Amino acid sequence: MNADSDAQSQVLTIPQSDSAVDCHAQVRLKREGEWLLLILPSASEIPGAANWYDLWEQFKHRLNGGDRFWQSQTAVELITQDQLLDTQKLQEIADALSQVELKLRRVRTNRRQTAVAAATAGYSVEQQTPQNSLQQTPSETAELMAEALCMQITVRSGVEIRHPGTIVIIGDLNPGGSLIAAGDILVWGRLRGVAHAGATGNRQARIMALQMEPTQLRIADAVARAPETSPDLFYPEVAYVSPEGIRIARAADFAKTHFFILNK
Repeated sequence: MNADSDAQSQVLTIPQSDSAVDCHAQVRLKREGEWLLLILPSASEIPGAANWYDLWEQFKHRLNGGDRFWQSQTAVELITQDQLLDTQKLQEIADALSQVELKLRRVRTNRRQTAVAAATAGYSVEQQTPQNSLQQTPSETAELMAEALCMQITVRSGVEIRHPGTIVIIGDLNPGGSLIAAGDILVWGRLRGVAHAGATGNRQARIMALQMEPTQLRIADAVARAPETSPDLFYPEVAYVSPEGIRIARAADFAKTHFFILNK
C-alpha cells in the first residue's frame, strides 16, 4: 500500500546550491481522487535563481519523461499559490498538459490577477487567501474578507468561480455556471446559473442582478429556486434572507426599505 501511495505523487525538484531539498520549492503532481493536482511552488519559497523559465522547463521535462501514473483525459486542477500567471502562461500549461492527454479544468490561486485570467480563459476558479478559504466554518466569518473580485466576463456552463470576498460580474452567468462568494454577488447582466453568496455563513449577504433568472440561489445556509414561470418584464433585483427564507425584491424597492431601516 505504501509503495502504491508513493507512486501517486511525483515531485519535480528545482536545482539549488544547497544539497538539501525544500519540498515547498518543487513542482508537484499528485493524484487526488479522480483529479490530478499540479502544484506550483510559492513564489516566496523558490530559490532566487529560479524563475518562470526554470519552472516551465522542468515541468515539461516531468510531463514528457519518466513514468506516467495518470490515465488519459484525467482532469487537472492547477494550484498556483501566489504565482502570477496571465492567460498566455495558462494557455501554455494547458497545451503542455493536452500533449500528454491531460485536461486543465480548474485553477486555485491566491492572486486576484491569476483568478481573473483563469476565469477569462474559461476555467473554473477558486481564489483563496493564505489564511482564509471557503472551506472554513461559519464561526470564522468575522475575519476580514478579501477584496472584491471584479470581472468583465460571461461565466459559461461548467465554470465555477469561488472567492473569499464579493464577486462582481459585468456580463452574464449562464445556466450551468456557478458563483460562490463569501461576500455579496453582483451580476451586471443576466443571472441564470447558480449563485451562492455568504458561503462561509454570512446571512447578511446579498445577490443582485439586472435580470434574475437563477437555476438556484443560496445565501449562507438558505436555498431557493427560481419560479417555474418567468415574468413578462425584468427589473434589477436583490435576493436577501428574511425570516421566511430567501426573498427577491426590486432593487429600487429594496433600497428604499433598507435605507429606511438603517435610518430609523
